[in-house]
Amino acid sequence: MDEMNDKKGMDPTETYEEEDIKQNKTMAGLAYILFFLPLIVCKDSKFGRFHANQGLLLLILSVVGYIAISIVTTILATITWRLFGFITLLYSIYGLFIMAIAIYGLVNGLNGKVKELPVIGKYRIIQ
Repeated sequence: MDEMNDKKGMDPTETYEEEDIKQNKTMAGLAYILFFLPLIVCKDSKFGRFHANQGLLLLILSVVGYIAISIVTTILATITWRLFGFITLLYSIYGLFIMAIAIYGLVNGLNGKVKELPVIGKYRIIQ
């Protein structure tokens, strides 16, 4: 549905109730820190559920990414300890990437915007 709105040049935020957005902006922003918070505090909020879903996707990306990097770095560290600098760089870049996406989502949630996260936002786990 959001893709259809984007194609028509319509802002997806317009499909959400203004009162819902106004009442649940804070919870939507906090969803990027604790994804389940909007599901508990504002269960009936479509806006809150959208941001809870985005927060859950961010958590999954973070965990899966760090597991993958851990496996790769373990292999690299086994080859030689001299790759320690490169390993540290991998973790740092990935951490900054996750933090940038989290800040993007947090700002959109607090500002009452419905924007999907880059890379992972199109997926829906929480309906």
